[in-house]
Amino acid sequence: MTRKPQTVTDAELAVLKILWQRGALTAKAIANAIYPDGAESEFASVHSFLQRLERKGLVLRDRSSFVHSFSAAVSQADVVGQELETLAARLGDGSIAPLIMQLVEQKKLSDKEAAEIRKLLEKYSKK
Repeated sequence: MTRKPQTVTDAELAVLKILWQRGALTAKAIANAIYPDGAESEFASVHSFLQRLERKGLVLRDRSSFVHSFSAAVSQADVVGQELETLAARLGDGSIAPLIMQLVEQKKLSDKEAAEIRKLLEKYSKK
């Protein structure tokens, strides 16, 4: 049985971004990074986000010491890919092409970005 793709809320994404940038951290360190002047309620919120991310299989918890640490179980590219697939399913009937074309038309691409896209398209057109 295939596992249902997990969506990520903005709050959960903020936690993942900290873990991708800094590596394994305690819940307190994550809360301090997201809410530098935070209160106990913000710590509780981060703890809830971590629990949800752990249930989704997106975060790993190290229970080897009294204070648990958390690390990302997925890469940023994995999450970006899943979010794009979800968006394509919702807005493009499963095709990502309309999304990409709309983004390219609305946003001016740098020469470097355009070259990277061309290189990627050439790679897949040769298959």
